[in-house]
Amino acid sequence: MSARNSDSWTLRVRQAMDRHLPMDHLLPDRQPYYVGSWVYVFGVITIAALAWVIVSGVVLSFFGPQWWHDSSVGRFFNSLHFWSVQLFFIFMVLHLWGQYFMAGWRNGRAATWMIGVVIFGISILTAFTGYLSQQNFDAQFIALNAKDAMNGAGIGAFFNVLNFGQMYGLHVMLLPIGVTFLVVAHIVMVRARGVVKPIDPEGARP
Repeated sequence: MSARNSDSWTLRVRQAMDRHLPMDHLLPDRQPYYVGSWVYVFGVITIAALAWVIVSGVVLSFFGPQWWHDSSVGRFFNSLHFWSVQLFFIFMVLHLWGQYFMAGWRNGRAATWMIGVVIFGISILTAFTGYLSQQNFDAQFIALNAKDAMNGAGIGAFFNVLNFGQMYGLHVMLLPIGVTFLVVAHIVMVRARGVVKPIDPEGARP
């Protein structure tokens, strides 16, 4: 039986990957000159900051609130997690706005752009649940002031900011997995379709 007529699903998946994401796109050895733009550098820094957020967050989740409040090593990892989140948001916003002004959704890349916007929205929710998971007076103050907003929006019964278990579970499991999955999808789509070309000045080409 020829490979073309094979019923092997693994072969079909491999052939689909070869068509949509060939290896020279996934791991290119050459890139156009405009990839050196700071806008794309901001995106890479965002990914690096996310890696530090995940690593420090995993360490914190293993040892718990008592450790990150009372231990010097725990406070170090807590600070590392906090500042990694700050860098993640700073460079993500720079990357997002840079792509907005570059019209990064052109030439069939609208889905890639929209995934980036969704990542930004979910990241805000992840950071919010992180503040509620600190187990200190800041977390209590934020939760008490946010509960009325959640109830006013009609989602207080499903998103209970006073429930530490729910907020902690969302922060360390569901939301980070969602952000990581979407970031990977975003990178794969960028690799598959390439980065968008700069907008040509009017009259630059015949």
